Amino acid sequence: MTQFKLEEFLPYRLNELSRAVSGGFSYHYRERYGISVAEWRVVAHLSQEDAVSVREITRRVGMDKPKVSRAASRLEAAGYVTKVVNTSDRRLVELRLTKTGWGMIETLAPIAAEYDARLKALLGADAEAFTRGVARLTQSTNERADT
Repeated sequence: MTQFKLEEFLPYRLNELSRAVSGGFSYHYRERYGISVAEWRVVAHLSQEDAVSVREITRRVGMDKPKVSRAASRLEAAGYVTKVVNTSDRRLVELRLTKTGWGMIETLAPIAAEYDARLKALLGADAEAFTRGVARLTQSTNERADT
């Protein structure tokens, strides 16, 4: 038997926390709009900018290109996004939210903000320190992944 305790291993705990916290919000986009976590991440990212390439979304949301491409195709088929070929580089496909996609964001953004506020309230006075710690871990692990 080993001294290692999986339930105390920080990567495991962070993964379980992420799964639980994400699951608490996923009900809203799954039930109302029938989209997956990957699709939600693409839509949420697109709500921050006018048009974004699949390559850029891949870089920013931490998903591989095939997964982003599949999500984009499903979102396009559902009428939430449109694909446009980049005029300066025809190899790039840019995604944009449609009117229906913007309607989804207008519905879900306040729910997401409320959910975020509830989670931070649960953390209480530790919320800011927790957020800074997560940012430090994210930056450090991303820097190591880039090298």
